Amino acid sequence: MGTRSSASSSPSHREDDHGHVLLFIPQPTQCSLPSNTMTTAPTTITAMNIKKKKLKLDTANGKKGLATRSGLHGVILASLIHQLRRRRILHQRHVFPILSALSGCLLLLFAASSLPVIQHQSHFSFGNAVHVGSDSDAGTSFTVPASGGSLSRDLWVSRLSKLYHGCSNASDKFARADAKTHPNRHLLIATSGGLNQQRTGITDAVVAAYILNATLVVPKLDQKSFWKDTSNFTEIFDVDQFISFLSKDVKIIKELPTKGGKALTPYTMRIPRKCNPKCYEKRVLPVLNKKHAVQLTKFDYRLSNRLTADLQKLRCRVNYHALKFTDSILEMGKRLVQRMRMKSKHFIALHLRFEPDMLAFSGCYFGGGEKERGELGAIRKRWKNLHASNPEKVLRHGRCPLTPEEVGLMLRALGFGSDVHLYVASGEVYGGEETLAPLKALFPNFHSKETIAGKEELAPFSSFSSRMAALDFIVCDESDVFVTNNNGNMARMLAGRRRYFGHKPTIRPNAKKLYRLFMTRNNMTWEEFASTVRSNQIGFMGEPNEVKPGRGEFHENPTSCICEKSKEKAGEVLIPRNQTNNLDSINKDSSDVTEEQLNEDEQEQSDMDYPNGTLTTSDGNHLVKREQPELEEELFSD
Repeated sequence: MGTRSSASSSPSHREDDHGHVLLFIPQPTQCSLPSNTMTTAPTTITAMNIKKKKLKLDTANGKKGLATRSGLHGVILASLIHQLRRRRILHQRHVFPILSALSGCLLLLFAASSLPVIQHQSHFSFGNAVHVGSDSDAGTSFTVPASGGSLSRDLWVSRLSKLYHGCSNASDKFARADAKTHPNRHLLIATSGGLNQQRTGITDAVVAAYILNATLVVPKLDQKSFWKDTSNFTEIFDVDQFISFLSKDVKIIKELPTKGGKALTPYTMRIPRKCNPKCYEKRVLPVLNKKHAVQLTKFDYRLSNRLTADLQKLRCRVNYHALKFTDSILEMGKRLVQRMRMKSKHFIALHLRFEPDMLAFSGCYFGGGEKERGELGAIRKRWKNLHASNPEKVLRHGRCPLTPEEVGLMLRALGFGSDVHLYVASGEVYGGEETLAPLKALFPNFHSKETIAGKEELAPFSSFSSRMAALDFIVCDESDVFVTNNNGNMARMLAGRRRYFGHKPTIRPNAKKLYRLFMTRNNMTWEEFASTVRSNQIGFMGEPNEVKPGRGEFHENPTSCICEKSKEKAGEVLIPRNQTNNLDSINKDSSDVTEEQLNEDEQEQSDMDYPNGTLTTSDGNHLVKREQPELEEELFSD
């Protein structure tokens, strides 16, 4: 807005060269005017009226003395005509720009009053609605209802889940450990990554020991990676439960035995990802027979998804029964669950991964402009062997985690209202409270282990990332609905576990489809948005039979360990669209693994992560190469 002129507001006057009076009235302005206009314009209409009266007077008097004063009057008349024309031109020059400027100001004020308020990743409440906007939205706003709406289904249970149950008992054909274990074969593994990635390694290590007819030494946990947790196996898991529960399947010992008073020195090697039984027999068994002790390093996802039904069931016995947290972790975890139950009958647990390092490593872009690009780009430079980031490609392939705001919008669209209690398991969130603000606006009943437990209670765990992750794992596992913004190890492990123990609702974002919807959400009504979210999420809600057998990681979809209580009733389950699997194949014995499938696994293997040089057996066969560094693709795996 402009400021008022400092000139006097009273009229002023002056005479022109002919003695005619001209009045000037200051015009106060509220808008900026063009620089070539006057802020105080003369009232030329008043001056013109005076001239007209003077002209009439001169004309009347001229009738009396026209002959004697015609010369003078002619000069005066010509002068008046000239002045009238000059004033008209001045009037046009000064008044028109003023009117144009005033009109422009009025138009700007009208336009400003009609535009909606737009904010980037922010929220503001009006009654029972939450408005969420983005800087990229051109003149639009998004109104989200506080209520989840009226839906015909129960949000807190999976449909027809009671018709299925977990089943992992070994068949009669499965050989017992005491009958098949060779006394001079000892297998050790070194796990990699965070708690849940290490859990996959421990599970697969038991199966690998069974394949090799070897004794398994209690696995070593990763203490040097990004998570920097010094905890050992016995500080996270109940080691006695681990050994005793699996005693019929695999012989497990706590330490390598001694030979001639000296401890065995294991030969260290690494095997390819997704190595199948033939791969272990070909690559590891000859070394094991020669060295008697082999340690497999960076043991994460080193076992194929395609195994016989009995080996898959062994995986389930390890993961869902043998691996039990220590009593101290279990007690604290149950305490957190009880406190959430005291707040509400039902609650959602959200595993939110949005740490700066993880986002930088992913190569995704989240709309934070040059500030975000600069900050995450600087972090990304720590890894010299990372390929150049392509945010659009990564997003298009569904590999970017949902933002906290997007998670909140997805949950509201699925029917969860603002009264729902939300437990959030997360590390450091990039952007802090500003990033979390839209999610908290949508779900104000926002909790974490730090808000429902005191510092003294968490002190035995807070210095150890794996122990803190174990507490979150327990609360997420016991929640009524589990949701994740990513497809990391914890999300996969919990998805499989919740299927095994009753198909508890587990929401995994269909990121490939949702990303397009979030980008265009301001071009549609809330009803259209919510309907599209519900449609896109079919097959991603933890329902029975929503994933084809064999698809995805086995830990996420343990089909071989899910049995039907009644095939007749279970046949009524509706297969989601785009699914073509036959219900009769749900529990098909996966022992029918074809040679072609085994060869596919072999093709996925690469010698890149094999050691340099070779080890030669007594018969002259060359075995494996020494280790080469491999890209830390699972660096931030939880």
